[in-house]
Formats: sequence, structure tokens, C-alpha cells
Amino acid sequence: MPFENPTDFRVTGATLWLLPVTTRVPLKFGTEALTSVTCARVRIQGVGRDGRKADGWGETPLSVQWVWPSTTAYGPRHSALCLFTEMLTHAWANFADWGHPVELGHDFATLLLPRLWEDFNSSRLAAGAEGMGRMPWLAALVASSAFDLALHDAYGRLHCIPTYDTYRAGWMRRNLSDLITPAPGSGVDFRGREIRSFLRPQRVESLRAWHLVGGLDPVMADELTGSEPKDGHPVLLEDWIRRDGLKCLKVKLRGTDAAWDLARLLAVGRVAEREGVEWLTADFNCTVSDPAYVTEILDRLRDDHPRLYGSLLYVEQPFPYELEEHPIDVHAVASRKPLFLDESAHDWTQVRRGRELGWNGVALKTCKTQTGALLSACWAQAHGMTLMVQDLTNPMLAQVTHALLAAHVPTIMGIETNGMQFYPEASAPEAQVHPELYRRRDGCIRLETVRGTGFGHRMAEVVRELPEPAVQFED
Repeated sequence: MPFENPTDFRVTGATLWLLPVTTRVPLKFGTEALTSVTCARVRIQGVGRDGRKADGWGETPLSVQWVWPSTTAYGPRHSALCLFTEMLTHAWANFADWGHPVELGHDFATLLLPRLWEDFNSSRLAAGAEGMGRMPWLAALVASSAFDLALHDAYGRLHCIPTYDTYRAGWMRRNLSDLITPAPGSGVDFRGREIRSFLRPQRVESLRAWHLVGGLDPVMADELTGSEPKDGHPVLLEDWIRRDGLKCLKVKLRGTDAAWDLARLLAVGRVAEREGVEWLTADFNCTVSDPAYVTEILDRLRDDHPRLYGSLLYVEQPFPYELEEHPIDVHAVASRKPLFLDESAHDWTQVRRGRELGWNGVALKTCKTQTGALLSACWAQAHGMTLMVQDLTNPMLAQVTHALLAAHVPTIMGIETNGMQFYPEASAPEAQVHPELYRRRDGCIRLETVRGTGFGHRMAEVVRELPEPAVQFED
């Protein structure tokens, strides 16, 4: 391995903005409902070996209810996560290593971020924040992901090419065997392999869109309360299907009330069949503790509603986040339908552990870092696991990188994209430049406008007035 590469990059500065967004309707996560979110927008500055400078942009919603489920108050968890993100701005601005973004992102996430996370939790608990418990590792990853995304964008902009064209030999000093390790006895060998070999030969320009049927969303007219927004956007499921030409629906379930979950699937299934929807998936929101809960629902559908069962493409993360704390054998569920890790798929090491327990699919998210999503995609495919790209209700810039990942990795079916359901106006400036990315037509989103260097944000054309930075460390 050469000591240095002429294409190497080094971070010289970082800036963080915290952008508040309010939902038009609530979005239920497990036992909580999201009505607002703070998006972390980041600009990374850096320099190449030849002294040329470039900056890049990244963004991630800090969805507290998803990354830090708890029965304690939302406010203190939100404040803690924002504070940790502000602290990371300093850490990234002073991360002085040279390399490719995958190499730098890997090293930050495995060497520096764990220490920062442990120190933050220790300082909080020492200051009397025991009631909320420790901030989860997933929250630390999400806080760091906007910086990691901005790093990848800056690198492509420095070299005046799309970032995805740099995931190959020549640009990186390390190959995959330096970054990920095969499962014992699998026969997989990453020596000499590059990320590019696990991506599509050409990105796709149109992606089938999955619509989220949230736990609080009205499916039938008799569920309307009169308090629904009158903003020109649909409310009822059938109206969404007709307006957007939807063919794929993801159904949020409770995971704690089997009768309700079955009834919900049947209700959505009836609308789906009537409106020509082709595929469904079920998301149990990590609240299930016994695989029998899921298998009994699946078997009921198979025996009593075979058409609906046949349209169920996969099942998403019924069981608790932390696999080491909850090592549940899930082979029984995975033998019935593809079973996808989502919240548990922090990185490729957790994907490996999931595979041991019986999981056979991985839901990738850019909010766990672009670096981590790429390495997980490579590891999973090499071991025969199926991929999907799932949403974190991504608005604004977060939608660009979210869609790019799904356009480059071979997903089981398109992409989940629901920002246009819950805060459509939040992305209005970006939608002026990329209109087909923020509106679903004929059941799809399109990426033709995402062009140029880096991630193709085309920031110079996006007219958005930003507030004062929350933190700024610029060279």
C-alpha cells in the first residue's frame, strides 16, 4: 500500500447549520410521533495534495424518535443530540488525516467516533442526565453522517468528477479487504476487490417509489377527524395512490398488538388491490420480542389472504435495535419472507451478526454515513443478502444523496421516499432545481437533474437563505 496517493484529500474546516422543519401530519415511530425535526446541514472544506481547495455539502435529519427511542421527554434528547452534532463539527474540522473519503470515513467512524460518543455519554451522566440513559450508537452515527456525506461531496468536487466515479482502484489506497472482513467459512474473499464492483454498471435514472402508510395516517374516509391539513396535498391513501401513480406501499405496524397489525394490513391491502398497487412491505418498528408474533401474522395472511401475502415483498426490522443485547434467532421469519435489517444495520459488522441470526436482507440508509452504507452494501451482496434503500423522511439535500445511493446499488425494488408526504414545502428551493426528485410521478422519482461534480447537488442554483451557523470552524 503506497504511503500517499496524489488524489488524497484532507479536511481543513467544517460548518454546521441546524434547520428546523415541521411536519404537515404526524409520523409515528414505534411508541412516539414525530411532528418536527432538526436537519443538520454541513459544509466541509478541504485541500488536495496539490494545494487545490474544495468544499462539499451533506445533510441528515436528526430524527430523535428513531435514533433514540425512549419514554423520557423528547426535548432533552433533542438538545443532547444537537449538542453532540455541534461537538462533531470541531472534531471533523480537526481531523487532519489524508485519504479517500471512504478511508477517512471508515477511520473516523471506527477510531474517533466511538471515543467521542463514550466521552459524551460519560459527561452527560456525570452531569446528572441519568434519566434519559445513554445516547445510542445509532444516534452518534446519524449525527456524524452529514459530515461524512459532505466529505464525499467535497472529494468529487475537488477532482471535478461525480463522487461515485471515485469508488474504484486508483482513487483509493486501500481495497475492500483492508476495510471489511468476510464471514468465517463463507468462501468470500475481498482481496483485490473494489467498491465499484458491487455497484450497478450505470446508475438508474428512474426509481420506483415506496409510499409510507404511517401508523396515524387515515386509510379510509371514516378515519378522518376534520383536523387534517387543507394544503392541496392528499390525505387519504387512495388519493395519494391516484395522484402519484403509486405501486408500492410500506405499512407501519405497532408490533405490540397483533389484532391491530393484521387489521391494518388487511385494510391497506384492500385499498391497494382496488387501486392497482403491486407491492407491500410491513414495518414492525422494532417493537417485537418474539418471532412467533410475526410468523403468526404471516401465516394468517398466507392461509386466509393469499393474494395479499403474495404482494408482501419483504418484512422490515420487527425486533429491537441492538443485536448483541437481543440476539434473537429470526430464521423462522426469514424463511417466509425476506427479512431486512434496518435500525440494527449500523455497519457491516452488525450486518454480519444479523446474518448469523438469520436475517437475509439489509436496508441501507445514508444517515448512517455514506461510507458505512457503501461498505455494508458490499459485504451484504458478497454474502448473498438482498438490499433496499430506506428513507429517514429525507428533505432538502438529504434527498439527493438518498436517491443517489438507490440509483447505484441493486435494490430489491426502487426506494422508499416519503419526505413529500410529511414536509413537502421544506424542499421547495431544492425542488426548483430537481423537481422530479421531490415529486413522485407514475409511481417513480427521477434523477436526471442530479448532475455534475460531487453528488450533483448544484448548490449554486439552489436559492435557500440559511440562518447563522450553529458552529463554524473554517480554514
